[in-house]
Amino acid sequence: MDGVALLTIFVLSVFVGFEVVSKVSSTLHTPLMSGANAIHGIVLVGAILVAGHADDTLTLVVALVAVLMATVNLVGGFVVTDRMLEMFRGRPRDGAARGGEVQR
Repeated sequence: MDGVALLTIFVLSVFVGFEVVSKVSSTLHTPLMSGANAIHGIVLVGAILVAGHADDTLTLVVALVAVLMATVNLVGGFVVTDRMLEMFRGRPRDGAARGGEVQR
């Protein structure tokens, strides 16, 4: 594929991704983040494979940038998902927090 076709696919995928994510209700954002983390793991593996088979310097640099960006996105996604799941946990009651017996 030539560069124009790849750029067209990239721009269209950005628009489709924006439309899909903007239509998801806020209660489904945590499962969506988990799915996105899995996809970013696949992207990371693909970038590593491309970097391993790079023949020229430009391909190697682009692949290494892709590995770096995929890693940052993957780790950031897990951090955000963890923070979102923390919001759903209940707060410890006063008795449990002090090591005492929980009153019901």
